[in-house]
Amino acid sequence: MGPLRKPSVRSRLSESRAKSFVEVDEHLLAGWPLPDPAEDADKDERGRVLLIGGSVEMPGSIILAALGAMRAGAGKICVATAARVSQLVAQALPEARVIGLPETDRGGLAPSGAAQLPESFDAVLVGPGMQDEVETVAFTAAVIDRCADAQLVLDALAMSAVATTRSCARAIVITPHAGEMAHLTGKSKAEITAAPQIAAADASSRWGAVVALKGATTFIATPRGELWRHEGGNSGLAISGSGDVLAGIITGLAARGASAEQATVWGVSLHARAGAALAQRVGAIGYLAREIPHEIPRVM
Repeated sequence: MGPLRKPSVRSRLSESRAKSFVEVDEHLLAGWPLPDPAEDADKDERGRVLLIGGSVEMPGSIILAALGAMRAGAGKICVATAARVSQLVAQALPEARVIGLPETDRGGLAPSGAAQLPESFDAVLVGPGMQDEVETVAFTAAVIDRCADAQLVLDALAMSAVATTRSCARAIVITPHAGEMAHLTGKSKAEITAAPQIAAADASSRWGAVVALKGATTFIATPRGELWRHEGGNSGLAISGSGDVLAGIITGLAARGASAEQATVWGVSLHARAGAALAQRVGAIGYLAREIPHEIPRVM
């Protein structure tokens, strides 16, 4: 047995914070209603969303995220994706403006392409379906500098940028599962799954981000020390594309005016409720990620 390591001050603080959490349930959500648009609100007032991601190998990821954002109630959608798949994405999303961006030799989005992005958005998502981690981190850092006043949500490879970025005016939202959290922190997946609430609290404190550590039980932590626990996911949600939809839902809610933590808590709950509805209607196993967004308006 090796020598015991003395916990760091940050680790001890995270353990102390993680002992107290709030359950995400009907009572909590009823007392924390989402912002509603005015009856005469136009699409800009409903919330402007920019979703960035996709690649030749994974064009569907950004499509799923965009569907999640639209079904969450955002009013104006712009998608930026790899130039070679931009027309495919545009055909799948007739409601959206689609921008084709230059690619790296390894299929990622070139950092220089960030300069082509429009800037006036309420919420921005970066990451679903992106490739080439090194260039994705550089691209994401450029987006954060360019869109610093928007609520930013990072998913997949883009999350690796959060540890080195300090230029955003608002807390960035990240949505890792246990494997991704292990990659981001250098810990083992077993360490993360053994104490997910501590992992979420520690990452949130370290990076100044709102962290949704996804799983059958999801923990959402904020840099201010708040911690929520959501239980009620189902095995049917453990499918390719499900996380892309969740990231889109959170971004759409943020565009409507929800704070980073409210958008994340509500997004996790709506995602799980949509899965539960599909499990009842279709079956516990076998429904598709593309079907999840269509349930959101009904369960919201």
